[in-house]
Amino acid sequence: MSAIRLAAACAAALSAGLLAQSASAACYVVYGADKQLIYRSQTPPVDLSRPLHETVAQIAPGGTLVFSLDNHGCELEINHLPGAGAPRAGAADAAPPARTPPAERR
Repeated sequence: MSAIRLAAACAAALSAGLLAQSASAACYVVYGADKQLIYRSQTPPVDLSRPLHETVAQIAPGGTLVFSLDNHGCELEINHLPGAGAPRAGAADAAPPARTPPAERR
């Protein structure tokens, strides 16, 4: 009897793992308060583990986040978010910008 329970538990865990992986979006789009497109990417613009009404309001006050499973048009990224040049939270492990060599002296 315990072998059947073990098999059922393994099947449930496998099913839950497969379903959890298919819950991610392929394209994230942010519209500003004026309904203009300000962000489009396959990378989420906010921390999705936090409530969207808090995080989206921080990056685009009055804005709307739309995400879909379809990535059509998402390969051309747009990032007009305020502070787009600044590193985002969680990007601490990103490589620093390349330094340009100083001009040669004569």
